[in-house]
Formats: sequence, C-alpha cells, structure tokens
Amino acid sequence: MERTYRGSCHCGTVRFEADVDLSAGTFKCNCEMCTKTRMWGAVVNPDAFRLLAGEAALVDYQPDHIHHVFCRHCGVRPFAWGEDPALGGKFYAVRVYCLDDVDVDELISAPITIHDGRNDNYQSPPAETRHL
Repeated sequence: MERTYRGSCHCGTVRFEADVDLSAGTFKCNCEMCTKTRMWGAVVNPDAFRLLAGEAALVDYQPDHIHHVFCRHCGVRPFAWGEDPALGGKFYAVRVYCLDDVDVDELISAPITIHDGRNDNYQSPPAETRHL
C-alpha cells in the first residue's frame, strides 16, 4: 500500500517526502557505486517525490547516467535520480534506510529485486547476491 514517508540525511539538512509502496518492491544492485554505498532503494515517479529542504546542501556526483546526490555536511546519500525510458522517463531512487518513519516490519516484508548492474544486465539478477 502506498504511503507518504518522510526522509532525511543524517544531519537533517536534506529532507524529503516520498509516496512509496514498499510492498510493490525495492531494489539492490551489484554495480560498483551501489555496492560501495550499500544502496537499497525504491523507485518513485517525480510527482511522488518532494524535496522539502536542503537543495543548496546537495552535491551531485554523476559518474554514470544517474545523479548520485549527497549532503555536503554529513555525506549521506538520501536519494538519487535519473532518466530511463523503461521507467517512464525521470525517476527518483529513494534510499529506504533514509526514510525516517519507516517501520522495520515494512522493510523486512518489502520484496527486493537485485540487478546485475556490474554487467549492465539490469533485467537479471547476478549469480551471487549474498553480499548485497
């Protein structure tokens, strides 16, 4: 069921709201960026994401086609964004660990799809996923 969550970086400078249905699925990826930053996300459409505060504190790191933003004060990456025709254009990837009001049982119950980004095969899981 879709619910409006509030999220933030560690220091609280960057704050957002997102309408997310965790029961519809979350994702992890084995690409270098997602592995090193322990990404666990949920994709939301632009109309379901609202940046409430901290835009000036965001640093945009774009090593690929995704904007990996982080708070310049605490370094936490509360969300990312990009464009993908398969997802209908622009999307946000909200880090579920940055949702302030998420219930642990919701996270435990959320289905996880794992993408093989390391091999640019986002339609299939990698052979090994235990480390993710």
